[in-house]
Amino acid sequence: MRLSERFQIDPAVCHSEPVIRDTRVPVSIVLGSLAGGMSQGKITDEYGVTPADIQAALNVANDRLASSPLMRSKP
Repeated sequence: MRLSERFQIDPAVCHSEPVIRDTRVPVSIVLGSLAGGMSQGKITDEYGVTPADIQAALNVANDRLASSPLMRSKP
């Protein structure tokens, strides 16, 4: 799956914040909701996103964090 299949960045939508494609739901809201303890089922109900959208957001967050210099061990 390519990121462009699930997410979009558009200056006319949420000030260029990455959103779930075809919604105005920022990826940060999805991740923050999960971090706050909201269930995936509740997120899909509240925001109209799919479980696959939620998983894609988690995958992107994981990939970004794993490649972050802050997360690499120091020699």
